[in-house]
Amino acid sequence: MADEALTSFSASFPEADEASWRALVEKALKGKPPESLERKTRDGITIKPLYREDDWPSATDPDGQPGDAPFIRGPSALKDGYLPWDIRQVVAHPDLKSANAELIKDLERGVSSIELRLDASGENGVAVQALDDFDILLDGVMTDLAPIALTNSALEGFGLEGAALLIAWAEKKGLDPAKQLFSFNVDPIGELARSGALATPMKDALAETAGFVRDYAPGYSTATFIRVDGRPAYECGGTEAQELAFAIASGVTYLRALLDAGVSLEAANNSLLFSLSVGPNYALEIAKLRAARRLWARITESFGETLPMKLQAVSARRMLTQRDPWVNMLRNTAACFAGGVGGADIVTVRPFTDAIGLAGNLARRIGRNTQIMAQEESSLGKVTDPAAGTWSIGKISDDLAQSAWTLFQTIEGEGGISASLTSGSFQVKLSEARKALQKDIARRKQAVTGVSEFALIEEETPPIVDLSGLPAIVVAPKGPTPASRAMTDLVKAARDGASLNGLLCPERDPHAQCDPFFPMRLSEPYELLRDHADAKAERPRVFLACLGSVAEHNARASFAANFFAAGGIGVFETDPPYETLETMAEDFRRSDALIAVICGTDGLYAEKAALAAQALRSVREDARIYLAGRPGAAEAAYREAGIDDFIYVGVDVVSKLEIAHAELGLS
Repeated sequence: MADEALTSFSASFPEADEASWRALVEKALKGKPPESLERKTRDGITIKPLYREDDWPSATDPDGQPGDAPFIRGPSALKDGYLPWDIRQVVAHPDLKSANAELIKDLERGVSSIELRLDASGENGVAVQALDDFDILLDGVMTDLAPIALTNSALEGFGLEGAALLIAWAEKKGLDPAKQLFSFNVDPIGELARSGALATPMKDALAETAGFVRDYAPGYSTATFIRVDGRPAYECGGTEAQELAFAIASGVTYLRALLDAGVSLEAANNSLLFSLSVGPNYALEIAKLRAARRLWARITESFGETLPMKLQAVSARRMLTQRDPWVNMLRNTAACFAGGVGGADIVTVRPFTDAIGLAGNLARRIGRNTQIMAQEESSLGKVTDPAAGTWSIGKISDDLAQSAWTLFQTIEGEGGISASLTSGSFQVKLSEARKALQKDIARRKQAVTGVSEFALIEEETPPIVDLSGLPAIVVAPKGPTPASRAMTDLVKAARDGASLNGLLCPERDPHAQCDPFFPMRLSEPYELLRDHADAKAERPRVFLACLGSVAEHNARASFAANFFAAGGIGVFETDPPYETLETMAEDFRRSDALIAVICGTDGLYAEKAALAAQALRSVREDARIYLAGRPGAAEAAYREAGIDDFIYVGVDVVSKLEIAHAELGLS
């Protein structure tokens, strides 16, 4: 009965078709076709306003079924109804007891696994120096129920040392290795990309890593051993296809090393954990995660058997801001959505204060609750593959996979990712992408809400952990030197008292070196300007010279205020509309401002802009006078009248703000 009622209701509406839709769009676009709304990603992939079956033939089921090759729709047919993906939170407090308290609270309140960032110095992670430190750090943790992952900071090797300490700790505790849910995350390729150097040649690092898997994977049968990390490419400004290509090329290198060491293809694949960044553009990120699965299925097929990847999605650090960091909650939520819907096995949401400092209780709670709400309140995990059959996602994913595959083939043609990094070839591609991204940020073609757009000058900063009271941490190699770089010898040395730094390999000559991938944050250029402005005892301000009525000047006055706020420059409180230019000039005199911005309509500019500039100049000869809007053919005349510069949509905002800062003495 209900269905009949709905049918009757829908029948009362006129039948809709694509031609009708196009006609309405063209009307809204004033005669332009819908294709005028198309845009391109940084990989040159076209994003269309409307997708149809001929864009992505979903009716033929090209993605297959969940749990079946090529595993685009995930490695299993059904998700865990209670925990559709692993909620993983990073712990990096330098103090061991504080770090333990954080991870226990996380696990008690909904987090399902912990990633420990190790740094013996405590500067960039938990100050684990020796075996016994894990007794404090993991006190009360049941590692057969709560997965424990490791990640090492720069200059702490590429992961073997931390893994040796953890294994030695597990042996000391008498834990069953087959039940330990560890992710050792050894990653010499990623460490080379991040730091620019390894202590050993890459071939030796790969052999040591493969030997670790060969010797310990049979016992630690539920663990993953190697992190295949695409994030260094993304976080330094790379495109989605470049991140995929870097990850896939790294995975192939590890796979070959493992097979050469005598590890079976299935065991080798099971030892790998892929990690990718996810940003706020959730449609693009969902497509990227699906493309990653497709690419890896094609890789393993070429080695003899189509196998799925285990995939961790981590909210991108480059999108997080220091200024107005509360907006980071929205960015993280979009990234979490992309990770969950995109089929990630593990999702890590960075604290929204990540760009400011070490996360406190509030940021950690928001980070874990974002995922819990996505799972339990939004029910994102109730459907195995909610993006299935979506023409847009399918088409974008296919285009991304093709673009990444082409780049991967180029890397392989250069001798693999190690050779590409050493020669600098891959870094050149990343540098070009980074420059293009920085240009888009500077011109606000890609907006950073709360920073480059709608900047909140007088903002409230969220709390972070104050580490100033912690005692200094002394780092010195201790204990016996390992007999070799074999994991059995590293574990023995750790068991006998060797410290994390004592397990490090002495630098060999020659050793692997390359130009490192320097991470970036999109908001940094604006935040640097804000820092200079905030350092002044009194906030620098500009004067808005508004022409005409409120309706006539409000749009460009708001644009100008927003423009200068992105650089930490405020506006003087004025009282437009002005009855005469003399009244406006008198207001400018009272402001004692150096910079004035003429705001109005194009019609008023043609009539009054030159006169307004003269009136302002009469008050202050050294005034810097801007006009809000494109000057067009009248630029020469405006400059002749005394207008110094122009601000408008599409201009290099960072460059203009740097000039304004110099004029105001802020640089």
